[in-house]
Amino acid sequence: MFVSPLFFIGLINKVKAVWAGRKGASVFQPYYDFFKLLRKGEVISKTTSFVFKISPAVNISAMFFALMLIPIPLAGSVISFPGDFVLFAYLLGISRFFMVIAALDTGSSFEGMGASREITFSTIVEPAFFVIIGSLALLTNQNSFLSIFEALAVSSGYTILVKILFVVSLFIMILVESCRVPVDDPGTHLELTMIHEVMVLDYSGPDLAYIMYSSALKMVIISSLAVNLLIPASLTAVPALFVFVLILVLISISIGIIESLIARSRISHVPQFIFLMTALSLIAFAVITFFLHGNH
Repeated sequence: MFVSPLFFIGLINKVKAVWAGRKGASVFQPYYDFFKLLRKGEVISKTTSFVFKISPAVNISAMFFALMLIPIPLAGSVISFPGDFVLFAYLLGISRFFMVIAALDTGSSFEGMGASREITFSTIVEPAFFVIIGSLALLTNQNSFLSIFEALAVSSGYTILVKILFVVSLFIMILVESCRVPVDDPGTHLELTMIHEVMVLDYSGPDLAYIMYSSALKMVIISSLAVNLLIPASLTAVPALFVFVLILVLISISIGIIESLIARSRISHVPQFIFLMTALSLIAFAVITFFLHGNH
């Protein structure tokens, strides 16, 4: 899991290249870029404070901690306890908070614009995420990622519809949190289209490598939540791990196809797209509530 995030970014870029009729770079190109940045020096503005310097370290540390909370076939969760999903949400929030204040620390109105957009979109995503996790906890009567997904693996009936709705909601969350099309275009540096990329313009060298890696890791982490909803209990450990990786690959391919078929939405339309995640989550919550308490 620690080495896979950059591969999935390379896979997305490869799919986009093939779809456009080009050969494109190798799927391992992000690894070359990562190690090249690690060997380079850094240029740090005199206007920045210690906040700017520690933000990449805090960001990647929060992502590693969040990864340890995610159940993985054959390995389980490194850390699991009641209410761990609340810590998970706060870890994502800490990562975002430090990236935003680091962008503001540069004193650039350009980066401040990207930080403002990042915060605006996150205020829509976070409540929807808690609706998803709260609904799953209500459905399974469990209170940790590991126990929730283990209980869902043996579920059936109306829970299949609930799973589908939540998987689509989490897929939207992947696009938002990873700043992919239609929310943002990671392949451009035009100021009117940038959110995440504009916040890291002042970084270079190893710090930029850490930010690039942590962004890819966040995409894999959220994708893993969706994958855990799809793996059936009938699979043993090794086949389950294979299916886990296969679905991650399919998610990456899907992102590449989406970015090849549609353009980035106007900023004014992005909240409408994100609210779709909230709507689907609330529909799933209503379905769960109806079947659990509809007869009372």
